[in-house]
Amino acid sequence: MSALVFATGAVALWSTNALVGKSLLASHPVSQVQFLQFVGAALVFAAIRLMSREKATAITASTALVPLAVGFIGLVGTMVLQYIAFASMPVIEANLVAYTWPLMVAAAVIAFENPRRPALLGLAAALGFVGVALVISGGRDRTWFQGDLAGYLCAFGSALCMAFYSVMVGRLATSPDRLLLPSSLVGVALTLIWSAREGIAWPTGVDLALGLYLGAGPMGLGYYFWSRALKLGGSGKVAVIAYLTPIASTLLLTLSGERLTTTAIAGAVLVVGSCIAVGLERSEAENYV
Repeated sequence: MSALVFATGAVALWSTNALVGKSLLASHPVSQVQFLQFVGAALVFAAIRLMSREKATAITASTALVPLAVGFIGLVGTMVLQYIAFASMPVIEANLVAYTWPLMVAAAVIAFENPRRPALLGLAAALGFVGVALVISGGRDRTWFQGDLAGYLCAFGSALCMAFYSVMVGRLATSPDRLLLPSSLVGVALTLIWSAREGIAWPTGVDLALGLYLGAGPMGLGYYFWSRALKLGGSGKVAVIAYLTPIASTLLLTLSGERLTTTAIAGAVLVVGSCIAVGLERSEAENYV
């Protein structure tokens, strides 16, 4: 039950990410939005770490390297690539492509584990990627790649990073706060340098608050809740809830005025349906373990 509560909290926060990000990117460059995000996330992870009762343990450089790499790829890689995609293509399409990471996790399960029904899992994943192709091809003029090609590549890269993180985080003994705090601090440093090079005026007022919310909410607490859920309940049992994120986030974007063509809507249905099917299959498989 605790795992499901944490997973639900992560989904609720992640669902607002694309909508709030879209509003900020309309008037601010990616570098500034990302800097505020990483600052907000670092503050959250630092606060959680201070409140944690876990005793610090001595670790060697070799044992620390893997958690640092997982945290960097999962947090910095996922979020930076995702927001570059948001700025380079229609946000609603970038959001759907970025949330194909559950299908990538399914592909990893088929390749490296022994699923009960690999054919069914593979079919669900394949249909999901067909849906992604329909989303990309469903542009206003029935042509492919309405946005910048780099945007689509970044969206796929973001999905790969999140898939890697979701597979690895449950296998590490490191607590989520100790895993994510160093990565968020690296993100702060990198995006500060990035923003300073662009030399644009910083957001103030509501935009400043929204940027920090993206860091403290979807990035900070969202990642922390999701990491706790994976450690408590396993990726299969919490996956069904996590895979609802594309539904909720796409609905919010649609209500804000974003639109998908009929072809892209068909692709979105395949993506979401495939995610749910994969989650149900993996959850059922874990119940038999």
